[in-house]
Amino acid sequence: MKKLLTLVLVTFFLLLGTFIPASAAETVNGEQIFSVHCAGCHINGSNIIRRGKNLKKQALKKYGMDSVEAVTSIVTNGKNNMSSYKERLTEQQIQDVAAYVLEQAEKDWR
Repeated sequence: MKKLLTLVLVTFFLLLGTFIPASAAETVNGEQIFSVHCAGCHINGSNIIRRGKNLKKQALKKYGMDSVEAVTSIVTNGKNNMSSYKERLTEQQIQDVAAYVLEQAEKDWR
């Protein structure tokens, strides 16, 4: 019975974690990471290489990049002109920058 209760609680907290918005600490850390590693090409959510492939809410949605998983994947693995950051950033840093990007897209990068 104790094992079952433990399993239920662990499952509950794992599921709860997927529905909780990014914490302030994640987005502050994400902002710092973004300014060092991403802002050179994506200042204010723009894209100096390919204008249409920016980080604005409409473009993220259009290209299926409007979830933490999608942003995390592209930051980790790169795609086309986008470099891979799996060798430069930790998984937590990548999660934090993804949370920051999505938060800023919701605010229209203001």
